[in-house]
Amino acid sequence: MNVAALVSGGVDSSVTVFRLKEMGIDPTIFYIKIGMEDEEGYIDCPSEEDIEITTYIAKKYGCKFEIVSLHEEYWEKVVHYTIETVRRGQTPNPDMMCNKLIKFGSFEEKYGHQFDKISTGHYATITEKNGKSWLSTAKDSFKDQTYFLGQINYIQASRLMFPIGDLLKKEVRKIAEIQKLPSAFRKDSQGICFLGKINYNDFLKRYLGEKNGKIIDIETGKTVGAHKGYWFHTIGQRKGLGLSGGPWFVVKKDLESNTIFVARGYNPDEVYGNSILLQGFDFITGNPWDSSALTQKIKFKIRHTPDFTSGMLKPEGIGYRIVSEDKIHGIAPGQFGVIYDEEAHICIGSGIIS
Repeated sequence: MNVAALVSGGVDSSVTVFRLKEMGIDPTIFYIKIGMEDEEGYIDCPSEEDIEITTYIAKKYGCKFEIVSLHEEYWEKVVHYTIETVRRGQTPNPDMMCNKLIKFGSFEEKYGHQFDKISTGHYATITEKNGKSWLSTAKDSFKDQTYFLGQINYIQASRLMFPIGDLLKKEVRKIAEIQKLPSAFRKDSQGICFLGKINYNDFLKRYLGEKNGKIIDIETGKTVGAHKGYWFHTIGQRKGLGLSGGPWFVVKKDLESNTIFVARGYNPDEVYGNSILLQGFDFITGNPWDSSALTQKIKFKIRHTPDFTSGMLKPEGIGYRIVSEDKIHGIAPGQFGVIYDEEAHICIGSGIIS
């Protein structure tokens, strides 16, 4: 089998190469350079150490190794999406877009099409059922990354391999330690890659600027603070508001007046909800249910978390509505609702929260 292995230098993608070799596969290793563009050109993600480690992995296991640049594609498809989503007052998810449009999109178009499969270090699995490939959850529920893969399509899912999806994180680190991989004790990467060492709010300030506005208590209508632009805040946010006497949560934004509305305390009527409308819902492999049954029992997530929430999914207009069994905190327009089967095993698809 001809396999392209996307390796970042972290412990997870490094161990995937070892596991592929155990399967008798000699993958071609690819390191994808992505970055952010500004007036002076591109700002790379910190890549020097990553490339050194990936080069070592390739030599250790006797694999071909290529460094490829997808700077321009990343700017056009992911960074632009992030800026425009924030400008609309919504909450973006650049990690999901990176998987869909860059790792399994632009890379596939430029380099991956010559391979039978593409392998990554994601904590996920692929289940073959009824002659089709279904994106499925990982053994390690805490590390499971299927939420970030919820926007991929069937062609992408059918070509993916996740060699560490059947392992716990501690098992992955143990393999790396035994194999004496330099990434064995490396910390997991945090944050959004295209920012590099730039603070997220500094990034937003660079492209959207600052504009003073009011923070208003939605219950009393009184001004309780000030902010420097609605784009710095998201629904459900608690930290970074600079308000005393809390906890305070962002519950609404008025873009025209640049006003942030907040609620104090853990009042379910203001901070929580149980009805979530998804627009543009896409099934990854297909609709697994009897089409005559309009309402389905599901598990779902509206952000990356180890926990699933139970609910019902029913068609509504051009999308679907989730009715949750439990009150959900921070339902943020622009984010994605990712749907799973009732056993929380198969990742069925996703839609944008409206």
